[in-house]
Formats: sequence, structure tokens, C-alpha cells
Amino acid sequence: MPTWNISLQNSNSPMMEQLTFFHDHMMMFLILITSIVGYLIINSTTNSLKNRFILQSQEMEFIWTIIPAIILISIAFPSLRLLYLMEETLKPLMTMKILGHQWYWSYEYPDFNNHTIDSYMIPLTEPKQIRLLDVDNRMIIPMSTQIRLLISSNDVIHSWTIPSLGIKVDAVPGRLNQLLTTVKRPSILYGQCSEICGANHSFMPIVLESINMKSFKKWISNI
Repeated sequence: MPTWNISLQNSNSPMMEQLTFFHDHMMMFLILITSIVGYLIINSTTNSLKNRFILQSQEMEFIWTIIPAIILISIAFPSLRLLYLMEETLKPLMTMKILGHQWYWSYEYPDFNNHTIDSYMIPLTEPKQIRLLDVDNRMIIPMSTQIRLLISSNDVIHSWTIPSLGIKVDAVPGRLNQLLTTVKRPSILYGQCSEICGANHSFMPIVLESINMKSFKKWISNI
């Protein structure tokens, strides 16, 4: 089924696909409610006639109580389902540690000799780069692999965000936040810190590159 994708990036993970479907589900109800309420407002302001059976009607009271309740239930169950899907359901095959700094990110591979890389934004003077989004060292992960992300901060509160994966996690000093994600296909995904963390808050982008497992093993063995 095609999706509306209004103000949303193309999804690249199962969770983001579910969030997109839930967005479309909500938009369907919002448009329906807005249309009906708008029609009733216009009709009541342009019509001077009154019906004494509508002014005190038990049937009308019953209808406008039951219909909103049904709509709320139709919204609540998909929302609760998404919350449970976000929890840990599968055993991760790989773990990544993400640490926020003022103002860059560091990525550690604990399953591969704790190798750590620092990811800084490429200076604006460098040619052939996406302004405020390119970095010198990307976070490399294998695609179609369940990955556990452990996110924290070394100084102030940051927020590690990649919209196309449906990820937005606060990096809080002294606290370890955890989530699971899977990238479905080879891609380069961009994000930014989404928590105002100081003077250079706008200059600590996130770049995640997903590659096939064979290429990942070759890359990790050469660093």
C-alpha cells in the first residue's frame, strides 16, 4: 500500500515503516473528523432553522459519545502495539556504543576489540560535501542485522537522531539508553543532534552507512 510520506523521510527500517503506517492511520481519522466538524459548523452558522427533537435528544447524545470512543480505541491499540514493538524482542547479533561529546560523536565496536572512531563534521571549506551533514568517519554497520545501540554522553545532554530509521534517543551523562534497530538495505543515512547542547549544536551531524556483511567484515578487519 502506498504511503503519504507527508514530511517524512523514506523508511529504511521495519520500525519506521510501522511508524509511517501509524501516521497514515492517524491522518485518515484527522481528515474525517475535520471534514465532519467543518461541515457542521458551516451548516449551523448558515441555517437559521432549529429542530426541537435535536436540542434534547438521547439518541444524539448516545451517538456523539460512542463514535469518539470508537475512534479513540482505533487509535490506542495500534499505538500500544508500536510501543511493544519498540521493546527488545530479538537477540541482537551486534552491539554498538554511541557516545556524544561537545561537539562530535564517537562510535565503539565492543564485539570487535572495542575499536573506537570519532566522527567530526567535515569543515565547510571542503569541496563535494553535503553542507552540515557530512562527516570524516561514518558509523559503518551491516545491513539486515539486528543491532543493539547503547547511547550515552560524555558531557551534556545530546540526542542521537536518524529520521529514516525512526530513531531519536537522548544521550544523557551517566545514563545508558538502549534500543534495537535493523537497516533493511545498503544506504547512507543522515541525522543530526536533536537536543540543544551548546554553541556548536548544529555542527555535530550523524552519518550511518549500511553495507553487506561481507564488506563489513572486510572493513572491520582492516581498521
